[in-house]
Amino acid sequence: MNERALAELKNLSNEGRRHLIRMIGKVGVGHVGGALSVLDVMVYLYFRELNLRPDDARWSERDRFVMSKGHAGPALYTVLAMRGFFGLDRLETLNSLGTNLPSHCDMKRTTGVDMTAGSLGQGLSAAVGMALAARMDKKSYRVYCIVGDGEMQEGQIWEAAMYAGSQQLDNLVVIVDDNGMQIDNYTDAINSVRPIDKRLESFGFETISIDGHDFNQMEFAFYKAKTIKKHPTAIIMSTVKGKGFTFCEGKIGSHNMAVSSEDLAGALNELA
Repeated sequence: MNERALAELKNLSNEGRRHLIRMIGKVGVGHVGGALSVLDVMVYLYFRELNLRPDDARWSERDRFVMSKGHAGPALYTVLAMRGFFGLDRLETLNSLGTNLPSHCDMKRTTGVDMTAGSLGQGLSAAVGMALAARMDKKSYRVYCIVGDGEMQEGQIWEAAMYAGSQQLDNLVVIVDDNGMQIDNYTDAINSVRPIDKRLESFGFETISIDGHDFNQMEFAFYKAKTIKKHPTAIIMSTVKGKGFTFCEGKIGSHNMAVSSEDLAGALNELA
């Protein structure tokens, strides 16, 4: 990736972090950690990877995106607004009465959201169905799905993965947010899903492991995914929960945490 493109993505990520922390800071509490761990890849997807039309959110040929870890909705809302699906001012309505931006993704309420999520483990099944539908309809769109490492403790994830592998869904890309933490402890302490790559490979996936905050590695991984045939791809991202802000970075408690006015001011100052 050339330096200009890299600088643009870094600037977009910084802008996204400002929007995201303001949004949650206005509510005073929210899913900070898991939203920030995927924000960088969300920026890459919506500004470099996905074939979309913000002025035609239901365009039939668009690539599909499923945020299976639906509590990271604020990250998705941030990039949708930045990409022009709706106004940036709407971000201020997160979780407020009558909002179109609930804490977890809702396809019936938010322009640009392809699948409702919230009950962990279900999003990958929906993404597999979308990928299978594309094949049956002879469509060229691709399907991308973010799952959390804690979410992978759900059996439905592995049922969906088994089916995707058996059907050789090479238009499906699963993105694993491997931040090592879940709501109340380290993932490995609760129920380890490692080695994630070997387990997914045993279900028929090709796997690519990257630093989930490195745009050059993302470019390589998503390019390679397009060359893989007869296998779905899993991009396993090593990420940091709460990435970018001292008050929440690398902290288990950031899964769903209070954000004070002091936390907000300090966070914005870090990006100044």
